[in-house]
Amino acid sequence: MEEEARKLLEEGIRKKLVSPGKGELSTFPNGTKVVFHYRTSLCDGTVLDDSRTMGDCSKPMELILGKKFKLAAWERVVITMRQGEVSEFTCDTKHTALYPLVSQSLRNISAGKDPLEGQRHCCGIAQIHSHHSLGHKDLDQLQASPQPLVFTIELLEVLPPGSFQLDVWAMTDKEKLELVPQIHEEGNMLFKQGQVKEASEKYYNGIACLKNLQMKEHPGDEALVKLDLMITPLLLNYCQCKLLQGQYYEVIEHCTSLVFKYEDNVKAFYKRAKAHAAVWNETEARADFAKVLELDPSLEPSVAKELRAMEDRIRSKEKEEKGRYKGLFNKTPATATTVSRPFFLRLASSWPQVFS
Repeated sequence: MEEEARKLLEEGIRKKLVSPGKGELSTFPNGTKVVFHYRTSLCDGTVLDDSRTMGDCSKPMELILGKKFKLAAWERVVITMRQGEVSEFTCDTKHTALYPLVSQSLRNISAGKDPLEGQRHCCGIAQIHSHHSLGHKDLDQLQASPQPLVFTIELLEVLPPGSFQLDVWAMTDKEKLELVPQIHEEGNMLFKQGQVKEASEKYYNGIACLKNLQMKEHPGDEALVKLDLMITPLLLNYCQCKLLQGQYYEVIEHCTSLVFKYEDNVKAFYKRAKAHAAVWNETEARADFAKVLELDPSLEPSVAKELRAMEDRIRSKEKEEKGRYKGLFNKTPATATTVSRPFFLRLASSWPQVFS
């Protein structure tokens, strides 16, 4: 322990043990997942961030060692800790220059925002040397005047490589591509078992994985087109789940994006038609069902069934509304006199179907 502390000190990091951990020190090979809570403070004791109180979830930090996390000091210090240990690490300025950007990302995540929000137009080093605001006064001050920081870390868990499933963000592009078919199949199994919500989450994760890869491609590139073709069946399955969950407008939005790119995608037209029918967009639903028949006449029995169901719902709704309006005007004379003539005329002009 003394030898390790001496090495850290030579590197500009001073370690203070607060509470000892348990067991032997892990070897921490690349690919190890470490889970820890952290508190970041200025040397005067001012707290900048605390993972236990950030956002509603207060989730601990998770790192995959060897993935070149932006704040290398965290990877350096956790490998000196035992599971359950709490220690303070005072790090010289050379180790903390990028902390404002890291903190901004972590604060975005805790607030449910894009972790890269505000960092898209220049790299980290460029931002450090610019006057770009990070959206937080304390981080702007720290960015303008870098200084040593104290990281109080509690190491909660150490998971060796292969003992856990990598989060998508920690995967290589190759690993992401290999994962998508597995996610797709898991979603299909959940759907067959009636676990629609869980299935939709699987499909969503698969789509997000491929979208992440698409961000690295240029419009028109063959690789981007191939990725889009992989996204399409996942998105259609996702829309089927959303239909069953009653999220009709989301289905309309996604299917519209699909038919804009693929004018012959009969499944997208069919699902959008059903969604339109569910939200009383009769004209749009009929147009989409007509397009379905144009693309695949063999679906005529299914389309006819859907149209009959829509027409039955429309008739039922109209009957219900007529009954409600009829009851409104068939009141006793005493009650009817309380309704002024101008108001009655306004009602009549608003509901012409009452008098049909």
